[in-house]
Amino acid sequence: MSSDFLVEIGTEELPPKSLLNLSEAFREEIVNRLSGLKLNFGTVSSFASPRRLAVVVRALDPITPGQETINWGPPKSVAFDQAGMPTRAAQAFAEKNNCPLAALPEMVEHDGKQEKLCHRANQPGQSTTALLGDVVSGALAALPIPKRMRWGTRREEFVRPVHWIVMLFGNEIVETEVMGLPAGNRSRGHRFHAPNDIVIDSPASYGQQLKQAYVLADFAERRHLIREGVHAAAKQAGGHAVIDDDLLNEVTALNEWPVPLVGQFEARFLDVPAEALISSMKSHQKYFHVLDDSGKLMPVFITVANIESTDPEQVIRGNERVIRPRLSDAAFFYETDRQTTLANQRELLRSIVFQAKLGSLFDKTERVASLARSLSETTGADGTLAFRAGELSKSDLVSEMVGEFDDLQGTMGRYYAMHDGEDPEVADALFEQYLPRFAGDIIPTTRTGITLAIADRLDTLVGIFGIGQPPSGSKDPFALRRASLGVLRIIVEHNIDIDLKAALDLALAQLDASALVDSTDHINKQVLTYMLDRFKGRYEDEHIPAEVFQSVAARQLTNPLDIHLRVLAVHTFNQLPEAEALAAANKRVSNILSKQTDLPDGKDVNQDLLTESAEQALAGTLMALTSAVSPLLQARDYTSALKELAKLRDPVDQFFDEVMVMAEQSEVRMNRLALLQKLQALFLNIADISLLVPAK
Repeated sequence: MSSDFLVEIGTEELPPKSLLNLSEAFREEIVNRLSGLKLNFGTVSSFASPRRLAVVVRALDPITPGQETINWGPPKSVAFDQAGMPTRAAQAFAEKNNCPLAALPEMVEHDGKQEKLCHRANQPGQSTTALLGDVVSGALAALPIPKRMRWGTRREEFVRPVHWIVMLFGNEIVETEVMGLPAGNRSRGHRFHAPNDIVIDSPASYGQQLKQAYVLADFAERRHLIREGVHAAAKQAGGHAVIDDDLLNEVTALNEWPVPLVGQFEARFLDVPAEALISSMKSHQKYFHVLDDSGKLMPVFITVANIESTDPEQVIRGNERVIRPRLSDAAFFYETDRQTTLANQRELLRSIVFQAKLGSLFDKTERVASLARSLSETTGADGTLAFRAGELSKSDLVSEMVGEFDDLQGTMGRYYAMHDGEDPEVADALFEQYLPRFAGDIIPTTRTGITLAIADRLDTLVGIFGIGQPPSGSKDPFALRRASLGVLRIIVEHNIDIDLKAALDLALAQLDASALVDSTDHINKQVLTYMLDRFKGRYEDEHIPAEVFQSVAARQLTNPLDIHLRVLAVHTFNQLPEAEALAAANKRVSNILSKQTDLPDGKDVNQDLLTESAEQALAGTLMALTSAVSPLLQARDYTSALKELAKLRDPVDQFFDEVMVMAEQSEVRMNRLALLQKLQALFLNIADISLLVPAK
């Protein structure tokens, strides 16, 4: 009869930023291993708190399924002699399978090719409880833990020291050992509210028994409780809590019995940029900040205590005492930084290495400034402002504030630039250069910010590729994948008509040629290919078939905006009823032309040699459509152009049904090949739609 299974790994405090990932991975590994044993089971629940990882599996089979083993032996002709007596080969087979010689004649089966000896046996299933120790140990060994540790004199390794193991199958303890500890039924409650051991009665009672011991073991339940409690606390304080998901997960991982509390800090600290105060509260104290109805930061924070105190005011005052020096530090850094301009701070960049072969951060700002000025002609930015933004782009990295809170790079640059009296667009660009920071993030909006964001990324791309250190596998220390996607997003979403190859040439021209491991042409090609390949992932996310992108990529274009417009047009065309037939026809045309060695390159179609009505109709339609789509191509209205070309379906089908392309007469044959070249070229103005035909 099936029973529920519980495993709990009791540890010292687990890393809060990775707790949820560890919990999900532990559950998945348990499920995969049980499935691998062909065991049936019901729902699987995971639990995670600061000191435990647990999984409950409902209705788990008590025994693995029995298996039939099949062992093939020698062919019948080899197993028996002419008198029908077993040979030495048959005797060896009988000994190996522990069966009597007299039974061998009844064990002859056909394997699909010939008759052979075959021994079949039913292997009984194994007890599930006998396998659970290996299941759990294997799951723990497979968890994504970058660095494992040992403790005491033990040889076992885990992310944190393991102090207890609970393993129950139904109401019975699983007799096994995991992490060098015997499994039992004793868990532990809250460190302060319920410090004694808890005897777990059954997997079904696990969550409720821990809750009675002041441990909310269900991560999702605890997170929901914290979210609701923080919102309620903020409302009570007269504001609205801002809950960042990453911070919420981290706070959830730090608490077993969460109790949200409202604290306050002195209003004078609001003179410091809100981003700095928020960063201090989040990164150091794990506090949630509160905004008023106008969206301004209030002198209020919400902390989540891991205890239900009889005197919560004392807990609040303790947190207020802790936050005061943190905010005082932020205020001091802000005041200190404003005593020096960003232009003066820039000199400090000379001593900071960007990359050994590419020079200092100062050198990078020199290159980015020049590149930004050159790109401004295409992006529509003011060249002088773009150059200035490039010069100051990294100055805030040496500020006291960014030195303490590195997530404020760009943010503080904007504040300090405004304080220094720089042009407002330059100040905004210092912030916008880092946008987008992640998938789905906002992109720059000012022309100077757009230009600086592109220039900064292109400089990094050509520089790292230029010194021979492109990304490989999962290693991408300079975040070149993200940089490429950022450039493409900015170009496409702001409709920037830019030749990426030319832009990369401008970026390469800023580099010291002696540092490059290859020619600039080769590096340009490498970077261009790498960047445009990032389009594939973008279109996959938008559920655009890979062959659509490939049909455009075959044109080897270098303008991202133009590529994007063509992909959208081909995707729309591919959904038309005419698309399949025209793609197949183009494939046929491509195959025919590829086999010819003496094609009439660029030759006009001779109307006098068009004797068949089908070829006359195709030629007339091609001539009319060439005139019709020409202005559409000029306007990059590729969608309308392909809709026009869809009219070719009937004349193309009729042509291939009624006309023999490879006619005996040389002049007629060459004229028909010239007609097919015109047909192919018309579509190739947009994409190679022959690639839309699915591969066989």
